[in-house]
Amino acid sequence: MPNTNADKRDRPILQKIARRVMQEHGLYPDFSAEALAELDKLQGPALKVEQECRDLRNLAWCSIDNDDSLDLDQLTYARTQDAGDVMAFVAIANVNALVRKNTALDAHAQYNTTSVYTVAETFPMLPEKLSNGLTSLNLEADRPAVVIEMRLGPHGALKDSSVYEALVRNRAKLTYNRVSAWLTGAASVPREVTMVRGLEEAIQLQDTIAQKLKKLRHERGALELQTVEARPVFLGDELKDLQAAGQNRAQDIIEDFMIAANGVTARFLAAKNFPSIRRVVRVPKRWDRIVALAAERGCTLPAVPNPKPLDKFLLQQRAADPVTFPDLSLSVIKLLGAGEYIVEMPGDTSVGHFGLAVKDYAHSTAPNRRFPDLITQRLLKAAIAGSPLPYTKEELESLAFHCTEQEDAAKKVERQVEKSAAALLLGKRIGESFDAIVTGVSDKGTWVRLVNPPVEGKLLSGFGKLDVGNQVRVRLERANVQRGFIDFRAGASTGKPGAAGFQHQGQKHQWKKNRNKFRFKKR
Repeated sequence: MPNTNADKRDRPILQKIARRVMQEHGLYPDFSAEALAELDKLQGPALKVEQECRDLRNLAWCSIDNDDSLDLDQLTYARTQDAGDVMAFVAIANVNALVRKNTALDAHAQYNTTSVYTVAETFPMLPEKLSNGLTSLNLEADRPAVVIEMRLGPHGALKDSSVYEALVRNRAKLTYNRVSAWLTGAASVPREVTMVRGLEEAIQLQDTIAQKLKKLRHERGALELQTVEARPVFLGDELKDLQAAGQNRAQDIIEDFMIAANGVTARFLAAKNFPSIRRVVRVPKRWDRIVALAAERGCTLPAVPNPKPLDKFLLQQRAADPVTFPDLSLSVIKLLGAGEYIVEMPGDTSVGHFGLAVKDYAHSTAPNRRFPDLITQRLLKAAIAGSPLPYTKEELESLAFHCTEQEDAAKKVERQVEKSAAALLLGKRIGESFDAIVTGVSDKGTWVRLVNPPVEGKLLSGFGKLDVGNQVRVRLERANVQRGFIDFRAGASTGKPGAAGFQHQGQKHQWKKNRNKFRFKKR
């Protein structure tokens, strides 16, 4: 279905598709009348400075997020201490202050379990009056928060931590791109930073902390993975392009602070003899294929899954060939398998997160847009207050399973709408050939992702003995906008995975980077 010059209303087409696909995957695109009636009655949270709720509004808090983000879940701050130590703070929006358990708003959030970010439209887990307003940590707004405080040694090792409720105020709403440009020397200090006393030093300190935290995680076996994520470029309602988004230095700050904070919350609940919902990635079932991918590049991995040698291999490959490293990353990500939510009871052995090389990892830093984080927040607040458990073990186990299923459904919606957008772009290019990498092989078929544009589709024939990570030349056969189907036929293999890079229209394609799915991605 070509995108003709006669019809430039791509966004409404994709919005209609997105709503249909939400329903097909069992997700609600709209809020119930009961939820909206509750919303109308909500006012801002009551702000009280009590002994149990500290007043930290004087600190140089800031948010760092995407250019278009309005649902601000976390603020960060850091300061130096004696003996070379550093205090790092993460403030999490106290969503539970307004979204109470067993309300209609809670029921919608509990059903969908996540905000769904399609290329055409966002379907928020909570109404925008809440997620972008009353429960968002907005600029110069006093807000209740759950604060994770961490004392880190000179090399980034955690010495002590605490979790408590506090009042906070966002002093600067910053963006990844501008902060990263400043930190890397490509631009001057953002004006918003210079307007707040002490903020420039605080962000530079956060950058230093993040690098140390990252180094420690890699020493423990955290994986260095980069892949490609397509973001839409609209001119009015016309879809002009799908571009690969890039990972940058400021995103590293938030990523590493949030991973550290999620570890603290998990251990805090365990210390209080509370259960928790953990985000885990189990030992990969297709480790043999990962070993084979390494062998094809002249490297040897152990027969038993081990993240440390895998990370060493990945770092070597990134240094040797950064252009095609995202190809290898994508293959490893597919072979590692999906994450899931599980309940960990006090005394249980932690399953851990293979990709992050952490044992204790409870999603807690995005309660405006992930229901597991709201559950964790309720558990944390009960543990802080010494109150009874807000959920039974059976409720938590049922919710963990449901959250995994719904998150998988949300990802399918996002991918399908992205494919519909890609079909709009590729509809006029039927019969053209492209370089691609195999991204999935199962009984249902073989899938590939093009080098440029970064679009995924199914192979109709010619896949033979292809496996995840193989590179292949493909011919576009058809593109169905309504169903998001993009079909190819395979030609000859272009060589080993990770070869020196594809030649696309006479020029080597230069990849842009984006952090993998192990990141708690905020789009």
